[in-house]
Amino acid sequence: MNETKVFRDPIYGYVKIRDELIWKLVQTKEFQRLRRIHQLGGTSMVFHTAEHSRFSHSLGVYEIARRIVYEVESVSNTLTDEERLITLCAALLHDLGHGPYSHTFESVFATNHEQFTIAIITGDTEVHAVLESYQPGFSNKVARTINGECYQGECHDAACHHHIMGHIISSQLDADRLDYLQRDAYNTGATYGEVDQDRILRSMVVVDNQLAFKYSSMHAIENYLVSRYHMYWQVYYHPVSVSHEILLSKIFHRVMDLMDQGYPFPHDLTAIRMLKEGAIDLETYLELDEVWVNYHIKEWTKASDSILSDLSERFINRRLYKYLSCRSENELQEAYEIFSQVYQKYGIDPNYYLQQDTISKEAYQFYNEHVLHHSPILLYYDQRLVEIAELSHIVRGIKDVGAKTDYKLYYAKEWIETMEITDKERLQDLIERYQ
Repeated sequence: MNETKVFRDPIYGYVKIRDELIWKLVQTKEFQRLRRIHQLGGTSMVFHTAEHSRFSHSLGVYEIARRIVYEVESVSNTLTDEERLITLCAALLHDLGHGPYSHTFESVFATNHEQFTIAIITGDTEVHAVLESYQPGFSNKVARTINGECYQGECHDAACHHHIMGHIISSQLDADRLDYLQRDAYNTGATYGEVDQDRILRSMVVVDNQLAFKYSSMHAIENYLVSRYHMYWQVYYHPVSVSHEILLSKIFHRVMDLMDQGYPFPHDLTAIRMLKEGAIDLETYLELDEVWVNYHIKEWTKASDSILSDLSERFINRRLYKYLSCRSENELQEAYEIFSQVYQKYGIDPNYYLQQDTISKEAYQFYNEHVLHHSPILLYYDQRLVEIAELSHIVRGIKDVGAKTDYKLYYAKEWIETMEITDKERLQDLIERYQ
């Protein structure tokens, strides 16, 4: 382009666009749709300023990728002009397929945002038209890169430098993670996600056609891994945020159950019926955003079905479920059975007002040749490539400790005060034990 287009950004100062193709992609309706999908779903129920969108995140991933492919000399010298542009397009478009309230939506309807991302890029869309107008077949090159494949098609060479392009966008230390950690930390006000991004990018090198980092950056990478671990437990897995997601899931499940019962919904829910049947077309899917979901949930507060109206009212007015923190799977199951028994006595359906939740998370996924996308973080040390776990005491310690697992029971609290004294005391004793 004749001039550089810029987006003001609180993380990077400016997001810079110099390629006309990138600018045209930003203008497409499929990319603009990401403005209507929050990056963190229900996390704003905890951190009230976490209102940023998939749109801003996608621009951020693009900006980090742009800096890598143009400013990291080792990478820039390895990739051709075309390969750099493919990488930038893949970075910009990597989240196109997310649905409203992304991960909850995927869990309920068994969708896969990555598959929809590829469908948008290769299907009958504005994004596809823009990519193909640049070069016939270009959309497939971008799609393959997002999938972690060689953009040229069949490739059986593990050391092919084209895989660098995919690793810039999706690996254990990539543009995607670097952006969401910093952006989410900024917008939540949390300090856990602070990362020495400049140090990490400056240390990037290409060795034997693989993306690696100089040994001197090991401590910055250790900090990145620990920061990411803390962000998961303090922000992404915050129990209030999880409670919001559970409530949304219960609403969707109630709607589908009512559909099976022939409930007369006053509004057109063709999209949900198609999702329920696993047969939604791309055009209908792209109509879905959080504006659509929130409108229907607000309407459902007036539903004649008492469970749907109650769940919807809870969602709209932030009357979330409370939770117990158990120490083991057995304790969680025991607590669930006690609550379920008492709730059913009072006509409270445990399918909608109780939820067991077990979360397990590692700070770093150690290399496993049998697990796809578990590429290791490689350090260039003593003229050879070494997985970071072999050199870092901190990462070895993470490996020895293993994954942290959290066991929680989420429950609707309001009815407990109205129960008979023996049932009330039974549940309150349980609550006090696991608070």
